[in-house]
This record gives sequence, structure tokens and C-alpha cells, in this order.
Amino acid sequence: MKRFALAIFCCSLATSAFAEIKDCEELKNEIEVKIQAKAVPSYTLEIITKEEAEKHDIAMVVGSCENGTKAIIYQKNGDDQPIGTQPPASVDQPAKVDQP
Repeated sequence: MKRFALAIFCCSLATSAFAEIKDCEELKNEIEVKIQAKAVPSYTLEIITKEEAEKHDIAMVVGSCENGTKAIIYQKNGDDQPIGTQPPASVDQPAKVDQP
């Protein structure tokens, strides 16, 4: 039983040693691909420091990179909605018809 526990412990150490620090530009590109797949027409992704990220709404932070020292924030620009999800245009007044 001790050998089994030791084997599990050694395997967990080995897997944590293989964890790599993600490059911010690489992660930003991966996130961009996912956003574009959802057909978001206008957005901004920005790489900022961890301290700057703490000043933003937590919902804006979509990624962490370079061992947690930087963050990637997402902001949708304007009121644009993904293609095909826009509500129909409202009609304020009926069209006027000229009567003779």
C-alpha cells in the first residue's frame, strides 16, 4: 500500500513539473478564435498587468498568463449582437396612406 501511495505522489509531482507557463499572445490568439466562432462583430482583447486587472470588473477577465502576472480582459464594443440574434426593428408609427 505504501508503494502505491508513493507512486501516486511521484506521478502528481511529475505532472506539475510539466505544466508550462502560457505565453500571453498565444492565449490571446486562442481566446480570439473562440470569440470569432461566436460571430461577435466588434470586441477588444487587451493584455494588462494583474494590478490593472484588479481595477476592472472580474467578469471582464477572460484569461491569466505568464504565471499569473498578467491578465487578458474582454470588452464587447457597442450594442452590436452576434449575427442572427438582433431583435426585429420596431415600428413606431403605421405608414400613412393618402386617400383621395
